[in-house]
Amino acid sequence: MLSQASQIIDKFNASMGKFIAYATILMAIITFAIVVLRYGFNVGWIAMQESVTYLHAAVFLLGSAFTYQQDGHVRVDVFYRKMSATKQTCLNLAGCILFMLPVSAYISLICWHYVAESWSVFEGSREAGGLPFTYVLKSFLLVFSISMLLQAISEIIKHTLTLMRNNMQQTGKQ
Repeated sequence: MLSQASQIIDKFNASMGKFIAYATILMAIITFAIVVLRYGFNVGWIAMQESVTYLHAAVFLLGSAFTYQQDGHVRVDVFYRKMSATKQTCLNLAGCILFMLPVSAYISLICWHYVAESWSVFEGSREAGGLPFTYVLKSFLLVFSISMLLQAISEIIKHTLTLMRNNMQQTGKQ
């Protein structure tokens, strides 16, 4: 049952990662269009420029859990790479429990009011001609923290099951 929960979380974050891949391409196209319009035709729109900011925020905030799931996050690898697989699993488990869960939960709690307040007034851009969806942009913070929290739970499940399997294999060999 725990393994299924982990798989569901992983599928959710993987689908978000695929969505982000397309958002990255869209962001590059819009940025290219902004540069061509600005320097080629002396034309520009604030909303178009803000859309790049929204996409940039989406790429980093919504893609973080997928990156973590794929083990693409930054790690100081001086000691880690020399450890056995079991020690690496223990270290990853400890990192999830001691750092990832509390930090993700804290970010969720801190930004909840910030996002809710923005939604309550349907906050828009402060710039004339800007996008009227600032509340959506701020919501990325909450989606980020919740997806990271879920991915940490998934990783804890996977690491725990791996350690249990390794323990049973070692016990069976003795």
